[in-house]
Amino acid sequence: MPLTNNDILKKLRVALKLRDDDIVEILDLVDYKISKSELGAFFRKIEHPNYKPLQDQILRNFLNGLVIYKRGPKEQPPEKDADKKAE
Repeated sequence: MPLTNNDILKKLRVALKLRDDDIVEILDLVDYKISKSELGAFFRKIEHPNYKPLQDQILRNFLNGLVIYKRGPKEQPPEKDADKKAE
C-alpha cells in the first residue's frame, strides 16, 4: 500500500518532533493559513468520520515552509548596480 500525503505528514511530524503549533507556524511562513482543527483532521485514521485527505498543495506548502523553518529565509542576491553597467 503506497504512502498517502497524510502518512508523509504524520511521519515527518514524528521524525522532527513537531507539535500542531509548529506545523501551523511552518505553514504560516509560506502564507498558508490553517487552523489546528483542520490540521487534526489530517492525522485521524481513515475510518474516522472527520478524516480529511491531505491535498498536494498543503503538503507542498508544508515542505517549502519546513525549509524556511530549518534554514531561515532565503537571502536575496545583491542587485546589480545599473551604474556599473554604464562604465
